[in-house]
Amino acid sequence: MTGHGLRRILTLASLLSLAQPAGAAASGSIEAGREIYNARCYFCHGYSGNAQTVAAGVLDPKPADFTRRSPADLPREAILTALRQGRPSTAMKSFAGILSESEMAAVADFVTQEFMRDKAPNARYHTVANGWREHLRHKDAFPFATGALPIDGPWEQLNPAQRRGKRLFLSACVTCHDGRRSGRLEPVWEGRALSYPRNAYQPGDAGPVAPVDALTSATPYARHDIPPRLDQLSDVEKRGEALFQGNCAFCHGADGSGKNWIGSFLQPHPRNLTDTGFMGSMTRQALVRRIAEGVPGSSMPSWKSVLSEAEIHAVVAYIAKAFHPVAE
Repeated sequence: MTGHGLRRILTLASLLSLAQPAGAAASGSIEAGREIYNARCYFCHGYSGNAQTVAAGVLDPKPADFTRRSPADLPREAILTALRQGRPSTAMKSFAGILSESEMAAVADFVTQEFMRDKAPNARYHTVANGWREHLRHKDAFPFATGALPIDGPWEQLNPAQRRGKRLFLSACVTCHDGRRSGRLEPVWEGRALSYPRNAYQPGDAGPVAPVDALTSATPYARHDIPPRLDQLSDVEKRGEALFQGNCAFCHGADGSGKNWIGSFLQPHPRNLTDTGFMGSMTRQALVRRIAEGVPGSSMPSWKSVLSEAEIHAVVAYIAKAFHPVAE
């Protein structure tokens, strides 16, 4: 998926039923489905349809691994039903109202052909067009992204290149790659939510850097990943800051605007918590309820099983301090 290539599909080729020969006259539908899938489905199901994603590591039940399915046991109509209605008790939401019927049909065609029939690798994300120039310069981190080296292994057993790679992985790559664990210790992730591609990495103990001559289309999102500097926070607000920046910022941006890289392609977009039009009519209790219960028809999940009531109130206190006053 490109961070800036999320344009709406306006017209699609006529769709053919799966009873026709594979690939016959349906290539237009499949390519349209590829673009939609790469914009909307990759985060859980992975670019290669194998559900090897960070999301899959925390969701229960896990997203479907299409590469282990066949059209016989996962028919096209079943995929369309999941797209139209979602799947109860899972993270699979309904795309009705977000995708048209023809767009959902294109996604079903693509998933069936690309992953279940062809077992093809689909798209590659780390391309120049997506802001990743000379991606091989990041090769020190590859063993941790692919799982060849565990991310919770002892630092002292790593050579200098591997230590550089692990630092890079934990500061940037872990946003999208889960990595393999040995089971001994949990790795410490960088506390700041990173949701746009790092555009340069110069090998060295300093880790990833972004010199001014490496600016790309990904760069405009960077400013939304910088949390506000606040003085005189109460203990509750400090707790809320840690919780918001460690969890909520991934979608809403560290600045609360929802204009970060992830927030820019979620549909509907995450709420802009600095927007007076919305926040001016919001109360603390209503905001607590939205965080606890989630927001139907959006990507906002329920947090009541993740955060305690006191932690949710702390997040609301921080939002009211950092982004926009919230009425009692």
